[in-house]
Amino acid sequence: MRKITHLFGFVSRALPAGGRPSAGDAQMRTYLLPGLIVALLCGCAGVSQAPYQRPDAPAKTAWSNPPGATVSAAEAISPQWWREFRDPALDSLVTRAVAGNFDLKLLAARIDVANAQIAEVRAGALPTVDVGAGSNLEKTTRQRFSKSFNLGTQVSWDLDIWGQTSKGVQAQTAEFRASESDWRAGYLTLVASVSTTYFQILQLDEQLERQRAALTKNRQILTIYETMHRNGLAPDTQVMRQRAEINRLTKDELELRRSRTVSENALATLVGVPAGELKVSPGRLQERVQAPVVPAGLPADLLTRRPDVVAAEFRVLSSHNLVGQAKLAQLPSVSLTGRGGTAAFSLGDLLKSFTFGLLPSVNLPVFNPGIKARIATTEAQTKVFENDYKRTVIAAYEEVENALVNLDAHRRQHDELRMQVQHLERVAAHTEVQLAAGLISQLEVFETERSLLAAQLEVLLSHQQLLSDTVTLYKALGGGWTPTEVANARD
Repeated sequence: MRKITHLFGFVSRALPAGGRPSAGDAQMRTYLLPGLIVALLCGCAGVSQAPYQRPDAPAKTAWSNPPGATVSAAEAISPQWWREFRDPALDSLVTRAVAGNFDLKLLAARIDVANAQIAEVRAGALPTVDVGAGSNLEKTTRQRFSKSFNLGTQVSWDLDIWGQTSKGVQAQTAEFRASESDWRAGYLTLVASVSTTYFQILQLDEQLERQRAALTKNRQILTIYETMHRNGLAPDTQVMRQRAEINRLTKDELELRRSRTVSENALATLVGVPAGELKVSPGRLQERVQAPVVPAGLPADLLTRRPDVVAAEFRVLSSHNLVGQAKLAQLPSVSLTGRGGTAAFSLGDLLKSFTFGLLPSVNLPVFNPGIKARIATTEAQTKVFENDYKRTVIAAYEEVENALVNLDAHRRQHDELRMQVQHLERVAAHTEVQLAAGLISQLEVFETERSLLAAQLEVLLSHQQLLSDTVTLYKALGGGWTPTEVANARD
């Protein structure tokens, strides 16, 4: 209503304020004001829009696992959660990746584009000034040569009376905030990928070490079988079977080396350097990296910190504002055009006289099918973004629940595997005592040690899985980002 009053005030000021109006002024009031009233009555019915509200989506009050007392968000996830693994080499790789990764730089560049587009939209409500100069040189047969010069300027201003441009600015600002959340989501994905790839490389290093130990044991077993075969105590098939086992273990070692090189190349790409130019020092995963303890009773509101969920909601808000902008296009638009200039037959006389003019105009969109079509399009697009938001929320719930289930199950499996190794270590120690007493052969000792090596390898793989599950859980819960309120920026 205040903007409507401003419009009528503008119309009144456009007419003479003192004395009796002229016949032209009276005629202007006769047609202009009733026209505006009719246009407002026709247009205001369809321009109202309810305030923005977050789309309804299924909610969770608690997570299935693990049970326990609720803790605060700050206690649950640190913004630099990867430091909880207490590995300086990992910290250094994350720092390099954040500075050099090109996917993250691409997302940052999109933030700059979205920010620049805010100014571009805002410029629609500002006056434009055009300045021009020219000359006319003309010669006609049997006529004297003529010349003239002109200099002029024009100022045009489409008044944002109804806030149509402001709605566009709000929509683009929401898109800018969404692009910021996209960057945070990319940042979180990058750090998670660097961490899991680094863990895999260390796991392959330790696995290669155990694979070489297994090969040594199996070659020792082959030597015993060959000796027994020469003495007629073992069949030829036993020797061939053991040789085939050595072939299998050698093939597995080659595959492990290949996997380590490929993983190292993937890590180089994440860091932002050409593949082959990044080398990770060999190390033992179980000695270098320990899984941090994830607090029990993770608060359900951590899900609102997920950047992908925030980005999806900001795009709903942006589409909501575009619907409002499209509806406001049904109202009359007012523009002012001011012109000034000079003209003369010689350059010396060009600045001696000037002409000025003001041309206010009101455009009444009585019938414009494009406006209705634009409203329908933006409303349909809003439904798309609302459903995308709901899909993102549902997918986030699944990721968190799966991460909690996997972490809990793999931790239990890890405990069982460690107990298995402890039992096999006791068996190995007992067989050594029996061997010293001459009660068993060296072959039985080697077989026991081979079983122990296989169990130790299972523990290693389980440890790497626990680390990856912890990273996945941190990522699924939003990686320590603070909550973001999705609302239009205050002017």
